[in-house]
Amino acid sequence: MMKTFKIHGIGLGLILLLSIGCTDDLNTEPKGKDKNLEQLLAEQPTLAGLVSQVYGSLALSGPSGPGSTNVPGDDPGESPFLRGIINLQDFTADGMKNRWGDNGLDQLTTATDWTNNNKFFGYLYNRIYYTATQANGVINQMNLYNISSKDQIISEMRFLRALAYYYLIDCFGKGPLLLETDAPGTLKAESTRAEIFDFLESELLDIEPKLPMYIGYGQANRSTARMLLAKLYLNAEVYRGTNRYADAMTYAKKVIDEGGYSLAPNFGSLFQADNDRTSAKNEIIYALIADSQVSQSYGNTTYLINGSLNDITMNANDYGNPGGGTNAWGGHRATKAWYGLFGNSTAALEASNDARAQLFWTGSSNEDPAKRHNYEMNDYKAWIDGFPSTKFRNTNFIGTTTIASFANTDFPLFRLADVYLIYAECVARGAGGSVSEAVGYVNDIRTRSNATTITAGDLTPDFVLEERARELNFEGHRRTDLIRYGKFTGGSYLWPWKGGVKDGTSIPAHYNLFPIPLKAIQANPNLTQNPGYTN
Repeated sequence: MMKTFKIHGIGLGLILLLSIGCTDDLNTEPKGKDKNLEQLLAEQPTLAGLVSQVYGSLALSGPSGPGSTNVPGDDPGESPFLRGIINLQDFTADGMKNRWGDNGLDQLTTATDWTNNNKFFGYLYNRIYYTATQANGVINQMNLYNISSKDQIISEMRFLRALAYYYLIDCFGKGPLLLETDAPGTLKAESTRAEIFDFLESELLDIEPKLPMYIGYGQANRSTARMLLAKLYLNAEVYRGTNRYADAMTYAKKVIDEGGYSLAPNFGSLFQADNDRTSAKNEIIYALIADSQVSQSYGNTTYLINGSLNDITMNANDYGNPGGGTNAWGGHRATKAWYGLFGNSTAALEASNDARAQLFWTGSSNEDPAKRHNYEMNDYKAWIDGFPSTKFRNTNFIGTTTIASFANTDFPLFRLADVYLIYAECVARGAGGSVSEAVGYVNDIRTRSNATTITAGDLTPDFVLEERARELNFEGHRRTDLIRYGKFTGGSYLWPWKGGVKDGTSIPAHYNLFPIPLKAIQANPNLTQNPGYTN
């Protein structure tokens, strides 16, 4: 079933076909005084296409299907935004590992030998700047019109630009802030991490009241801006050197109290192919759209689903294997750092009542012992070492499923359970707020999954970190969480294959940031490398 995602009434299936380069018809004096936004976009399909392309830049590789790319030179299969977030946020951390051994990806999954010519660092860096510059282009085009409601689209574009720069500050720490006022091709000086933080804070505070409370599924709104502010403040001690937990709590509470969202009754429904139509939609604050017909990509949830399936030890079609048959990639498995939070053995994991514990394939049902998966990841390149996560699936939660070549499952980049845990962490860290409310939010999450409830005495920062793993792993948060807790680098916290060693070993402190890609430095002599890396 084709999804009904729309940008201001312009169907996604139409506008993805429009060329981003055809903007001559928009180079006019300010006009449109007597038109509303819907009329303007209906009469200017190229403008609607530009808006859609900025949104699509976070879910797709290019405008002409999965084999196309917006960024010349970047592999269209490997380089999309979501694939980059999973590679850099989850595989570098404790809960997930990839077994393919690809040059570049292997160094991420073992947290070893990070260099500035690793293509996966370059892919995300390039995608950040592609999204930002395309947003700048739409802002400039909208400024050609004088309709009052143009501020809505401008605010949406400023949010998407801020979201891109959020990943810049988180992953790379610094870089040029390219704005709509900069001429194309400008080799701008880099901004520091503190300067980017201040810019993001100012931008989000300015657009927050300008965005409607809700526009449409998959679009920026006031809650998306508030949540990004909460995430920025949550990590302010890392980004800016200043504790801003009280501010993070304030904006999380605004999303909770005013956003109108509610937890989906069933945890698994959040990650299935009809999550845009079930009650899961009520929890998803901002989704990256996947549609097997009109938004095909090897880098959206197709990567998460296919990469976690293999026909050697499991029936991939049980999980809606995109492409069907034997088209399962067999690359991603969880480690005991994740599933060990539910049980310290295969039997204990399978006996857990927590619904989240049931989303791992252990292989214990295989008649052939050689096909059963091992609790210990003795070899991160062996498919049967570690348990594949079946959290993301290409099956419908309600009704029958039609399997196509690509996934239909949207990716919940922002969802309410994350907001609950942000609030709980801030309270646990002493930022104020209500302990009883925080405990209530955590228990709402745990009760949904049939986990035991907690009391106020259980609400510690370390407990929240573990609960974030149970609830949010494989959703692009883990590296950031571990850095915020001081547990990513060094040797105080070890996990399987950290530093390329089975039981883990210390990794250097400069790995808290990724290197600035070599090609970026070569293209702009104003850029400098992050400490600890060489050019």
